[in-house]
This record gives sequence, C-alpha cells and structure tokens, in this order.
Amino acid sequence: MDTKIQVKNRLTAAFSENQKPLLNIYFTAGYPALNDTLPVLRALQNACVDMVEIGMPFSDPLADGPVIQRSSEIALENGMTIKGLFEQIKDMRKEIHIPVLLMGYINPVLRYGIEKFCEDAAAVGIDGVIIPDLPVREYMEDYEEIFQKNNLSNIFLVTPHTSPERLKLIDDHATGFIYAVSTDSTTGNTKDIKQQEEYFSRLKGSGLKNPLMIGFNVRDKESFAFATNYAKGAIIGSAFVKAITGSKNLEKDIDVFIKGIR
Repeated sequence: MDTKIQVKNRLTAAFSENQKPLLNIYFTAGYPALNDTLPVLRALQNACVDMVEIGMPFSDPLADGPVIQRSSEIALENGMTIKGLFEQIKDMRKEIHIPVLLMGYINPVLRYGIEKFCEDAAAVGIDGVIIPDLPVREYMEDYEEIFQKNNLSNIFLVTPHTSPERLKLIDDHATGFIYAVSTDSTTGNTKDIKQQEEYFSRLKGSGLKNPLMIGFNVRDKESFAFATNYAKGAIIGSAFVKAITGSKNLEKDIDVFIKGIR
C-alpha cells in the first residue's frame, strides 16, 4: 500500500513547495510557564520558522537530554497534560499557518487513547506526530489506518545503526519526513555533528521517497548549514529550549535566536 498519497497536509505541502532548507524548532508545551505554549508558537511563526514541534512532556523520556528533560519536568509541575495542550491550541489555526507537529512518547498517548488522540489532534489542526518509542510494526498493524483517516503524518526516527531493510520499511510507511537522528546519544549532547558526515551521505544517497530532516546536535548557524547539505532541513530542540529558559521577553529572545540560525 502506498501511504504517501493518502496524507496531504501543511507538512507535506511545506516539502513540496519549498526549495530552501527548512528550519524546524522543538519546544516543550507549558514551558517556561503553563500558558506560554501559544505565545511561543506565535513568536516562532513571526520569526519565520518553517515548522514547529510541540513536545508533550512526559516523566520518563527515552531520547531527551537534560535540557529538554528539565523543561518537561517543569511543564508537568506547571500542570501540563495532553488534554490541556489541546485546549491551549484549539483555536491556533485562526492565526498559525505553518505546519505544527506533536512530539512525545507512547505511554501518555495510549492512556489518552490513540484514536481519540489522533481525532483531537486533527481537530485542532495538528499535521503530524513523532512518537520515538512507537514500534514500526505496531504502527503498521494497529494505527496506520487511524493516522491516515485523520490526515496525520507519522514521523519515524532513524539512527546511524538503522539497517537498510528497516530504512526501506520506514520509508514505505512514512508520510511526512524521516527524522535522521545524528547520534546514538540523547538530545543536546556535545558531539560534533560533522563527525556524522559518512552517515548523512549514506542516507542522502539511499534513494528515499521521503524527505530527510536531521536532528540532535543541531544548535547554531554552522551546524544547521552543515546538516542541510545532506537533508531537506534540520531540527533544533535543546539549544532553543535553553535560549528561552529564564526569558523575560519571549518574543524578542525567540526572534534573536532564529535570526542567529538563519
């Protein structure tokens, strides 16, 4: 089954309409303060990012480094929940036109109910979902139809150790982009992304049907430019979360950060 034809949304349009490198920014819902989700999203759009990942905070994240872990802890202490997030962004499409994705872990989504989660995400205008610990086979067998019915892209992650067979399987069932994790470590570590040139070259030359976005260790103008030599765009998370930590003027600090990348 060719899943690519069955999902068309702002995310898939962004890749087909843009020739420039795409900048995707991750931030944690409900951080720094509970009601900062929409203001951060608005400021990112005003700063001309191409798409945004909103992190759904979880107490036991697998892939997140200390900066994002701490933002999740604070967001949970602030009272953030999936239900609360949907309430915060229920009217976002009145003013937000860029693609918006949700990133989180399978446990809270299962507790919420995957079908209800997909329906509610679609209802508020979410374009895609990244769940790093959702197995590909389980997605294919149990949830692919639900995602497609709600016109939601499901984004899979690949790493330097992903086999060619698994990469092909992911490519056959991806419906937005493939998230190329630059390292085996967690987000926000200090490894130099340039050490992964062979891995990125291999991905770029593998004839994928889906566009690539590179994440983990993309933190500044130099690393963004390097990553986008090998992919359609790149994702910045920890460096951005760090930049807004303790901010007294979110809009200004976000604008300065994004201008520093571009």
